[in-house]
Amino acid sequence: MTTPSILLGAALLLATCSSSGPATNVGSTGYDLSKPTSISVLPDTLHEVSGVTDIDARTVACIQDENGILFLYDLATNAIREQFQFHIDGDYEGVTRVGDAMYILRSDATLFEVDDYRRKDFTLRTYSTAIPARNNEGLCYDEANNRLLIGCKSKLGKGPEFKDKRAIYAFDLATKTLLPDPVFEFDVQAIKEFAMARKIDLPTRSRKKKGVPVDEPMLKFMTSAISVHPIRNELFLLSAADHLFFIFDMNGKVLHMEPLDPKVFNKAEGITFLDNGDMLITNEGQDHKPTLLRFTYRKP
Repeated sequence: MTTPSILLGAALLLATCSSSGPATNVGSTGYDLSKPTSISVLPDTLHEVSGVTDIDARTVACIQDENGILFLYDLATNAIREQFQFHIDGDYEGVTRVGDAMYILRSDATLFEVDDYRRKDFTLRTYSTAIPARNNEGLCYDEANNRLLIGCKSKLGKGPEFKDKRAIYAFDLATKTLLPDPVFEFDVQAIKEFAMARKIDLPTRSRKKKGVPVDEPMLKFMTSAISVHPIRNELFLLSAADHLFFIFDMNGKVLHMEPLDPKVFNKAEGITFLDNGDMLITNEGQDHKPTLLRFTYRKP
C-alpha cells in the first residue's frame, strides 16, 4: 500500500519539477533536462520499467525486465490502459513500435516481433541476432533507413582491443536480418576527451598515482536506451550507469553530452519521442518509485 508520505513526496516532486514557462537551459538540444514538464509516478507493476515507445499523443507502450508483458500506458490518466503477455519471463530491455508491430529486445540480443499489438490473436516471431555483446539494452526504430537499432550495453568481446569500444547494430526490416557490421562504433576515450575539453562533469574514481590518491574522471558509456529524434533525425542515447545524456549525428559523431541529476534520473532506462518532439524518459524504481518524465520540445 502506498503511504501518504510517499504520495505527498511525489506530489511535491511533481510540483517542483513541472514547468509551464519558458525553459532557461534549452540551448541547442531543445530540452531543459533540469526541469521536466511533468513527472508521473508509475504503478508498482512497472517498478522494473526498462523500455518505452510512443503509440500516439497520449499513449505509450512499456516493458519491464522480468516479465514478458507489454503494458499500454495512458499519459492523460497516468494509468495502465491495457496489458498482455507476449512471451515467458525474461530479461527484456527495449521496445519500439513500427506501424502496428511491436519489437521487444531481450538482453541476449534476441528480438521478438508482435505483428499487431492491437489483436488478441497476434503472431509472435523470434529472431536470434547473434550480436556478440552479452548485454544489450537499447532498441529503437530508424524510420529513414527502415531498420531497428540495437544498442550494446557491454563490450563486444574480451581483451584489451574491446576495452574502449562500444557499438550499435542494425536489424534490417526488409530482410529481417542483422547487418553484419556495427552501424555506430563509439570510442570511449574519444568521448571522454570530448567531455573534458568542454568541462563536462563526469563521474570520478579514486586511484593512487605514485602513492598519492587522485580523483580522475571515469566514463563507462554503457548504453541503457536509444531513440532517433523524429524532427532532428539525431540519435539520443542514455547511459544510466554514468547518469549521462548524449546526442549523436547519424554518422556517430557526438554532438552533445550532459550530466543527469540522479535525484531526477534515478536509473534512466527508456527514451522515446512523441511526433511533436516531446521527449519521454522512464526511470526504473530501484529503491525509489519508477517514474516517467516528459520534456517539452522547444526548437532551438
